[in-house]
This record gives sequence, C-alpha cells and structure tokens, in this order.
Amino acid sequence: MKAIFFFLLGAAAGAYGMYVYAGRESEAKDSVSARLHEWKLDPDDVRTDLGKTGEVVRARARAAGEQINDLRIVATIKAKYILDRDLSATDIHVQSKNGQVSLNGTVSAPEFVGKATALALDTEGVSNVTARISVQARP
Repeated sequence: MKAIFFFLLGAAAGAYGMYVYAGRESEAKDSVSARLHEWKLDPDDVRTDLGKTGEVVRARARAAGEQINDLRIVATIKAKYILDRDLSATDIHVQSKNGQVSLNGTVSAPEFVGKATALALDTEGVSNVTARISVQARP
C-alpha cells in the first residue's frame, strides 16, 4: 500500500513539474523574441547587416563595476547554444576578450544568426558581440 501511495505521489509531483516547465518554456521563448526585436536581430535586419558588411555587430551597456571573466562568458554562451535546439555549439566558435565577444561559424538559416547573437549579448559581462556567421543549409 505504501508503494502505491508513493508512486501516486511521485506521479503527481512529476505532472506538476511538467505543467510548471511548460509554462516557463513559453515565457522564455517570448523573452528571446522580445530581445531579438529590441536589438534589431530579426531575420530581415540580419540579412541587411550580412549583405552590407558580412557581419552582425550589436552592443549593450555594461553595468557599473561589472567584472569580466572571459572564460565564464565563453562557457555560458556555449552552454546556451548546447541547450538551444536550433543552434550547434560545435558549429559556432566563441571568443571573448574583456567582454567583447566574437562569433564565427555557420548556421542553417538567417534567423539563427540573430538568435546566436541575442543569446551571446544576453550574457552577463558581454558588452559587444560581433557575429561573422555564414548561413549554410544543413543536409
């Protein structure tokens, strides 16, 4: 009887966890969409930038007294790319020097250039992102 009780309790806790996670996933997507628009990283903006200069450059203000740890910045950005199903952490090379981030590599669609740039720019310690990412269709 105890086993059945704990099984039902675990199932209820799991169901509640899935309910909470599903709600937060849509909030995260809305947040990323808002940042893409705010930083002018929509697909049309990215295509225009890539057509003009071959790169996408965006900057954000740094908080006063914010310390910069380039290894932490690179690790955080790479982790974001690993967790994102549209981006490949192995196809995008990330470098950071004093909060100035450089992205090089390939993505499968222009909107993913903006997404990669936004995720990097939304990382603590990052003040500027230069993306030299080309668009290549995946097989």
